[in-house]
Amino acid sequence: MPSFDLVSDIDMGELKNAIDQAKREISTRYDFKGSDASVEYEKDKLVIEAANEYQVKASVDILRTKMIKRGIGVKALELDEISPTGNQRFKVEGVFKSGIDKEKGKKINKIIKESKMKVSSAYMDEKIRITGKKIDDLQEVFQMLRTHDDVGLDLQMENMKR
Repeated sequence: MPSFDLVSDIDMGELKNAIDQAKREISTRYDFKGSDASVEYEKDKLVIEAANEYQVKASVDILRTKMIKRGIGVKALELDEISPTGNQRFKVEGVFKSGIDKEKGKKINKIIKESKMKVSSAYMDEKIRITGKKIDDLQEVFQMLRTHDDVGLDLQMENMKR
């Protein structure tokens, strides 16, 4: 019976490349001249700091653009609200989500069951194994989950078996 594993992973090498490219673009852009805007990433925590809110928002947009070009989904980045840091500066903090926790796994299983498709799913340590009789059904479920609003994760298909 055909099956695949549904995962939510981030390629850390590509993520570091995207952050480095964003730093480089921020340092060369005209609207950032004279400001010391920064993008720092340490131990799954991202901090973007700049002189005003516009520059923080622009830095986030630049980073998201670089993530998309590198094949990293923007749903993986979860940002807090922009907050003042004092010294007339603003910052935003965020984390990169990877893996499917139990709560999200239950939600995804419920979505699959409610879709009335002829597939079955099981949660297995940050993965969801989806099995069905037809590969077309599996691909249809995968596309439905990627575009579903309640999932909120960047999903990938892994370990497809025919």
